[in-house]
Amino acid sequence: QVQLVESGGGLVQAGGSLGLSCAASGSIFSITTMGWYRQAPGKQRELVAAIPSGGTTNYADSVKGRFTISRDNAKNTVYLQMNSLKPEDTAVYYCNAEIRGVLRLGYTNYWGQGTQVTVSS
Repeated sequence: QVQLVESGGGLVQAGGSLGLSCAASGSIFSITTMGWYRQAPGKQRELVAAIPSGGTTNYADSVKGRFTISRDNAKNTVYLQMNSLKPEDTAVYYCNAEIRGVLRLGYTNYWGQGTQVTVSS
């Protein structure tokens, strides 16, 4: 069984920094794109940043220059470093990954359980 386990998040003042990490575990054959999404109260879930196994990272315009996504393929882990945080960054942040399990032919989209990030003004 494949699962994504997130850590990090919490409460920070505006202008501060937080780091998130998400580790994929289980019977994994390969992982293509890993990413972070967020969902604020009353809003739709939106892409924050994504990083393919090989290629260019992708960021939402609202976080460009402030957030950095990275991954450690040996550890099946994706990170999100968030700097210069703003109150509007407050949301539940979800990890996402396209994973091919062992003995599987295709890729399945997996989600983490979500972690709260709250930025106070």
